Amino acid sequence: MSAEAKIVLRRRYLIKNDRGAVTETIPQLFWRIATDVAQAEQLYPGHTRLADAAQRFYESMVRLEFLPNSPPLMNAGRPLQHLSACFVLPVEDSLSSILEAVKQQALIHQSGGGTGFSFSHLRPHDDFVSSTQGIASGPVSFMRIFNMATDVIKQGGTRRGANMGILRVDHPDILKFISLKQDPAEMNNFNLSVGLTADFMSALDRRQGYALINPRTRKTTKRLPAQVVFDRLAQSAWATGEPGVIYLDHINTGNPTPKLGEIEATNPCAEQPLLPFESCTLGSIDVSKFVRRTTGAPTIDYARLEETIRLAVRFLDNVLDRNRYPLKDIEIATLRTRKIGLGIMGFADLLIALNIPYDSEGAIDQATSLMSFVQTRAHEASRQLALERGLFPAYRGSRLEAGREKRRNATVTTIAPTGTISLIAGCSPGIEPLYGVRILRRALEGLELTMVHPAFVRMLRAHGLSLEKLGADLTANPSIQDLASIPQDIRRLFVTAHDVPAKQHVRMQAVFQRFSDSGVSKTINLPSSATKTEVADAFLLAYELGCKGLTVFRNGSREAQVLSCSPSQPC
Repeated sequence: MSAEAKIVLRRRYLIKNDRGAVTETIPQLFWRIATDVAQAEQLYPGHTRLADAAQRFYESMVRLEFLPNSPPLMNAGRPLQHLSACFVLPVEDSLSSILEAVKQQALIHQSGGGTGFSFSHLRPHDDFVSSTQGIASGPVSFMRIFNMATDVIKQGGTRRGANMGILRVDHPDILKFISLKQDPAEMNNFNLSVGLTADFMSALDRRQGYALINPRTRKTTKRLPAQVVFDRLAQSAWATGEPGVIYLDHINTGNPTPKLGEIEATNPCAEQPLLPFESCTLGSIDVSKFVRRTTGAPTIDYARLEETIRLAVRFLDNVLDRNRYPLKDIEIATLRTRKIGLGIMGFADLLIALNIPYDSEGAIDQATSLMSFVQTRAHEASRQLALERGLFPAYRGSRLEAGREKRRNATVTTIAPTGTISLIAGCSPGIEPLYGVRILRRALEGLELTMVHPAFVRMLRAHGLSLEKLGADLTANPSIQDLASIPQDIRRLFVTAHDVPAKQHVRMQAVFQRFSDSGVSKTINLPSSATKTEVADAFLLAYELGCKGLTVFRNGSREAQVLSCSPSQPC
């Protein structure tokens, strides 16, 4: 385990006494999680229980092959026992509903969770309020209350609160929403996304206008040219990286339980579309640890990967039973569908180990074969659990019943960002390309970690080159492609995020979306020279290829960013 991973574990996850001194070792942390999650086996008939479940969970985690997301690392086997990462809370068009959602948000943030909201049901700014004979403040004004509550609660919680705020593109206040984060002081505890509809995308394609609809009256308030709104959206995303977009029709086409309602919101990182009060239970496999190196070309050890997939699906289903939910409504909604999200991390590292550049057709082919395997085996594991433990309670009337697909979990796979757990595992995050071969990473509050990719260091040494002599060039350049001092074969393999064309980023996301039940968290990182047209084209291509959402980030478009090449210069 890297020194950086140990720092993060000490700062955030290892148990401390009342004086702040660490009292738990890293193996003890993994054993605490494994033994707690394995207790769920006792809820089911003896012949279906996994023998040595705790030991097997422990071994997978201690080898850093599979890790759950942060809440189990923090809370499993401890008094809080809060094991879900994020939640979607409903916000209806009344003051009591809004304030109830703020209270629920505060309770969730206090225990380390994140929250997602659709504000699309709130009446627009200046609309009539019959109870007071006054006018409405509108969703943007109320969002500021949620943002302020996060500022207060995060000071006493286990980690900084995170939120997702979504507004439908046909809401009358959509232009105000789109421009909200042009002011860097606004909504600093929120990610924002515009919910694009099929009607809007059709109007955009035909260069026509579309209707803005008051959610209180369901009547059209005015019409706007779709192109004007889309241009404003692309301009804002180009300037600040926000808002992102979610494609509501794609999300609800994949909604496994449409009889329970329409999905309108996601978790803060947008990979988990959820119904009101549902929560996400996530974990990821570091696929770079399944490379088999023989006398020939390196290959993926699919037999060992399949075993880990089956174990991980069981682990996540157990987490649902061991979880102590912050609200009764959340417990009911979550256990009704038993959604889990198994994904991968270390994909860029895997490609490097297989000698495949990220920006090649070979990378697309590898993504297709890998994620189709993960999806197939994860579904098989959920089907086996259904035989042992029963179907998820909302199975009747679901799309799975219509397709005669009997599973324990309404959703099984997703691609999460894995920001912190990939650092612990020592691998590249999620399905992202390398941000740089040398990066400065801002992790936790105020912690800066400088890291150089270990495979890059090994290859340099194999060529008789010194990392120290390249240090200044690596700090000054977001890419190594123009550094003639580095051999061409190394440069070709170590393409970084800004070397990858936007189209390839989107194509890669679309491949993983094709084999993911939920969504895909991926940032389309663009160089500072990227144009507004490139941003717009990425949004359109993502819709065309069936993605459920998209986030773009143009380098330098924010004063502070998580990844950079040096403290003074973002890369």
